Amino acid sequence: MRESEEHFPPARLCDGGEVPYLGERLTLAVRVERSRTRAYVARRGSELRVKLGSETPLPAALEAWYRRRARAEVAPRLDAAVERAGRSYSRLQIRGQRTRWASCSTSGAMSFNWRLLLGPVEILDYVVEHEVAHLDVQDHSPRFWRLLASRCERWREHERWLRRYGHALRLEQQR
Repeated sequence: MRESEEHFPPARLCDGGEVPYLGERLTLAVRVERSRTRAYVARRGSELRVKLGSETPLPAALEAWYRRRARAEVAPRLDAAVERAGRSYSRLQIRGQRTRWASCSTSGAMSFNWRLLLGPVEILDYVVEHEVAHLDVQDHSPRFWRLLASRCERWREHERWLRRYGHALRLEQQR
């Protein structure tokens, strides 16, 4: 874990801290406004501006922002991937699973973990291709891996990255 933190530093959840976003590091600018009832989070270049009310903790405000951004990042990638594959999906959900990056049901419902946005963009792109391949082959048989390889040449490298660094894709405050 120490080696992975050297290559992939953990988020620092404080004013002036940093959070990862698709291979970038965004600097947090956090203000508390007691009169505010809802948290406000907005990206301005490489800065993530956060205005907190007295009720919302910083991790919760950030997670809500990442969930919204996940839909905005995943949807166009998923639409493009299914178009290239000549397939369709029935719905898109953004979730916060602890043990899965994504899933594809037999009905074509797609679910993606918002934590994918904490990793590099090529990992998100890979997971999208992986799930779209499941529209054709529901299991992880040799046929599935051949299909995925035809759509994503570097799939093995991306799988290794997820196994090695996936545990670090979290926003919990480091001690």
